[in-house]
Amino acid sequence: MEPMTSTLAPPIVTARARRPGWRDPRLWLGVALIALSVLGGARIFAAADDTVELWAVAADHAAGDRLDRDDLEVRRVRFADAAELDRYLLASEPLPDELHLRRPIGAGELVPDQALGSAEETGVVTVPLILPAMALEPGLRVGDHVDIWVTAQDAREAERVLGDATVVAAPEADGGFGATGERQLVLGLTEGQATGLPRALAAIAGGDVTVSGLD
Repeated sequence: MEPMTSTLAPPIVTARARRPGWRDPRLWLGVALIALSVLGGARIFAAADDTVELWAVAADHAAGDRLDRDDLEVRRVRFADAAELDRYLLASEPLPDELHLRRPIGAGELVPDQALGSAEETGVVTVPLILPAMALEPGLRVGDHVDIWVTAQDAREAERVLGDATVVAAPEADGGFGATGERQLVLGLTEGQATGLPRALAAIAGGDVTVSGLD
């Protein structure tokens, strides 16, 4: 008989996975990626909120108008140059006592400090007129500059009685006012223009009036 031989398989050695040590470059790479992600996210959130709230006008206003809180609305604005911010009214601060406009401001425009002053500083006299609706050009808007011409009953040519007046208000005709009726026109006049107002009003009352816009 032949002797029996053993056929046992060699033992299997199992490699135990080791956790990466603190010197493992893969660990530091992961830490660096996480840090960059956090920093990038912080910058995105900071940029998204890098705006300030400023006052803007909700509608057109002419020189000499006095602004009230109801005339204003809040706009969120981002400035590339922080120095530009000092030129405008912050919505987070109290409004100035004097809110008379030195110059016209269009709807949606931010309110600059330099455009505001007292009623005396603006030097504008507000004059309401009731004129024939047909005397006004179509499309007349607040802030437009106009001349008022009057043709007297015994005159052949029209005379300009008010020149370069600023339209403060030109409400649309309603109710009893219409194309064949009368319409209100509120003008802003400088002190120099206002000196000729009595003569202009007398001419308007006694002649045919035409209000023409200036280009």
